Amino acid sequence: MPTNPLSPTRADLLRELQQRVDDRVLEPTNATLLRKLIERADTDDEAIAVAALGTTYKRTGFHFDVRLERLTTDIRYLHRNPALSFTTNPTALTHRLIIGDNYEALQNLLIQYRGQVDVIYIDPPYGKDSMGEFAHTNYENAITRDNLLSMLYPRLVLARQLLADTGVIFCSIDDKNQAYVKCLFDELFGERNFVANFIWKKKQGGGNDTKFVVAEHEYVIMYARNQDTFQIGKDLLYKTDDKLYPFHDAKGDYGLITLDKASIQFSQSLVYEIVDKKGNSYYPRVVNGKQSCWRWGKQKVKEQFEELVFKNGKVYTKYYRPIGITPRSLLVDAVYGRTESGKDDLASIFRRVSFDYPKPKALLSHLISLNPNKSSLILDFFAGSGTTGHAVLELNRKDGGKRKFILCQLNEKTDTTPNGIAYDVTTKRLKRIMTGKCYDGTADFPWIKTNEPYGDNLEVTEIDRVFNAEATASKTPFDVIDETLYGQQPFTTMREKIEWVCQHFQHAQKAVENDSDWEKRKRDLDHATRS
Repeated sequence: MPTNPLSPTRADLLRELQQRVDDRVLEPTNATLLRKLIERADTDDEAIAVAALGTTYKRTGFHFDVRLERLTTDIRYLHRNPALSFTTNPTALTHRLIIGDNYEALQNLLIQYRGQVDVIYIDPPYGKDSMGEFAHTNYENAITRDNLLSMLYPRLVLARQLLADTGVIFCSIDDKNQAYVKCLFDELFGERNFVANFIWKKKQGGGNDTKFVVAEHEYVIMYARNQDTFQIGKDLLYKTDDKLYPFHDAKGDYGLITLDKASIQFSQSLVYEIVDKKGNSYYPRVVNGKQSCWRWGKQKVKEQFEELVFKNGKVYTKYYRPIGITPRSLLVDAVYGRTESGKDDLASIFRRVSFDYPKPKALLSHLISLNPNKSSLILDFFAGSGTTGHAVLELNRKDGGKRKFILCQLNEKTDTTPNGIAYDVTTKRLKRIMTGKCYDGTADFPWIKTNEPYGDNLEVTEIDRVFNAEATASKTPFDVIDETLYGQQPFTTMREKIEWVCQHFQHAQKAVENDSDWEKRKRDLDHATRS
């Protein structure tokens, strides 16, 4: 197959190499040697392997066992599920749900969406019940979280390539793993692109789930793809104190602040007479024996005279209630949702909650709205119950936005989801809130009684596999892969189709080590160390 166009070019590798030097991660002399080796490499794959040597010493000094990629003989590709897909209006927005391993989903998304995703939100499995015995914290040797970190690492590498240059990624995490996951993000996205560490209050007090301290919060870490081009919007959920805005006019709620101030630097030029419409004269006051001065000069008073308020022998200016404020890192008010409100969101759609610890829609709406682009593309590759999709639909309704979502969810089976989470929860939630009906046509869930369906369309695809050398008629990779699922118009000739598949699906043959491979490698390394 030809060189994969989705792989970094040698120019990309050299730029990243220089960035490591600029960040003082890599010694200039070592970079010079690596640069020569990259330029003289026989193949791009060899150049990539050489560039990887420059990351042996991590930026943060943080080390863990990274699961390795390996080539397989199968191609992973998207296959449309017509039974779960639906259209409410051919001219409406079309959102996407991919059912399957999110690593393979991300590989396929790169074919169409490289550098196009505006917002990524993930809520990876970080509890011990989800991750098994290796998730137990061992503070005597706590620098590794191999199950979580090695699972996240290759997925974040792909996610980073999907992000637009102005994009942003959010990751929910608990307090036991926050420090380690943040180090991982520092490695992959760069410390300079760290934006915020939000503290989200997940419960409203009460409870006693520990013998020491009740954990009432979790974290959401936020990184820009490129802080030089990144932009952030206002916090539209922040509740301002009504007492600060006791008055109202055509522009909105407002408060008053005196025009004269003794606390600012005194200037004689700002001491002058102001005459109101009734002919009354006003001068800056003497406050505690100190002569104050006006905050505005004569010209500004003249230009904005109608904004002045003359009251109680004083001159005031108005300050209006802001529409949103600069985002704050403490998300402690109930307006940002709680774990219980996340359960309430689901209970109104399913009656019985069949998903543990769903994030509240209000939290996701807030995070997504911090991207000022109302036509943004939103990705969640740990979609769970589908809260991110729900939040996108509601935001669009509130502000007339045209945001689209892409969700990825493994169809993991549990005691409460015998058919799998994607089949029993994610798809059904989206179907009900978008169309007002279940897949069986019934509409007997509480949500529909107080809400209007959002509309829009949903394309559901699943990850399928085909042997790369399959030659059976109608079953070859060139027959089964549907280019229209990747934003391509149907090819008119098989030659075009073959060229396109060969160019774009080489990377879809890469797999991450499975658990048995990984454990065997660790045992071999442990044995070699002891020997």
